[in-house]
Amino acid sequence: MAGTCENGHASRLKIGQRVALAATLATLALALGKAFVGWRYDAPVLVADAFHSGADLLAIFASFFGLWLAGKEKTEKFPYGLYRAETFVTLVAGTLICWAGLELIAEGWSKLGHAGGRGDLPVLPMMVSGISMLASLFIALAESRIGRAINSQSLQVNAGESFLDIATSAVVFAGLLLDYLGIRYVEGVVILLIAGLILKLGLGSIRQSLWALLDANLDPQMTLAIENQVNQIYGVKGVSEVRIRQAGPFRLVDCIIFTSPTLPLYRAHHLADLAEKAIRDQSEHIESVFVHVEPAVDHELTAIIPVRDINGFESRVHGHFGRAPYFIAVRMQEQTEEIEDFYSNQYLSEKKFIGLKVIKTMLAQKIDLLFTPRIGEISFYMLKDNLVDIFRVAEDQSVAEVLKQFRNKELPPIICPTHSVDEALVE
Repeated sequence: MAGTCENGHASRLKIGQRVALAATLATLALALGKAFVGWRYDAPVLVADAFHSGADLLAIFASFFGLWLAGKEKTEKFPYGLYRAETFVTLVAGTLICWAGLELIAEGWSKLGHAGGRGDLPVLPMMVSGISMLASLFIALAESRIGRAINSQSLQVNAGESFLDIATSAVVFAGLLLDYLGIRYVEGVVILLIAGLILKLGLGSIRQSLWALLDANLDPQMTLAIENQVNQIYGVKGVSEVRIRQAGPFRLVDCIIFTSPTLPLYRAHHLADLAEKAIRDQSEHIESVFVHVEPAVDHELTAIIPVRDINGFESRVHGHFGRAPYFIAVRMQEQTEEIEDFYSNQYLSEKKFIGLKVIKTMLAQKIDLLFTPRIGEISFYMLKDNLVDIFRVAEDQSVAEVLKQFRNKELPPIICPTHSVDEALVE
């Protein structure tokens, strides 16, 4: 199973690498083309757009380089892989992008007083802007589709920026035309606008990568979904500390689950396997899951006790589980107990399998503990199969005494059926 998962992750990383490399080459061509035409035809707004494409180029190349590093096999020195390389490279690229944006602000400020009005319509620069819009659209669609498919944060961020490039190229196109018509301040305003977009891209990359590197919870909805799903597993008595770490395009999940303190080791492992499967089912981008099983000694538990009368915590324990006229349900928390309800034994008039029928009714309440003097074979194994812990108590004890002995760990567990010949028919 682990090998299959790793092969699937490697395959998705290679797809992301190919898309990022293709986007890098296409963006490089756009940046060089806009820079050359803007310089050749004295179109500063197009040169500024070339800077914008250069910033995109850094981000996309960072994504490619990070995905390439993340695709390296795990080693003894890097047992968790190099998935976070993509995040680190994105952080470095974001810093360089911010620097480029600040440099461009100075250029735009110096152009604010420029008055246009050239003799010839800048046909070629405007054509280059149109081509840039189409190319940005294709790049954005490819990055968005593959970024979502492999859960690459850098590709998805780059896709958003590529969609923004379409609007930027449209603004540049309009700026070239308005500057040709002699409208003052157009060049400077357009350059400053592009500089602002570059800074936005750089700061967004820095923020996203820093959050991931600092193990921030980037997906609280998935955290809640995991808690709800794992809590539905029969035998899990609570979920604590679900932590999701972003490692490049993948997620690493740690989870603590609580279960019965007397659960055998092999059953605890089985419960952990069920929890791991439930977590992996939440997303195909989960690379590893660690489930730690803890005894639910301090968590809320529901206990059932067969009693002969209804007198609150002073109710007395009945000696025969199946023949008890009443059952008291007690909800136990860390230091307190609360009577949840009393149940009448509706099966007393029947002759056989009374205890079994009672237990079927009780299991619907998701009970955790049973305190009884004796229990029959069928009922015993049915309860154990449903992860219910059974403890031996003395007949005629009060419920309060039973709960106190349990708190003090003085009650012996019942590890095998304890019925008499007469009780065999009852159970």
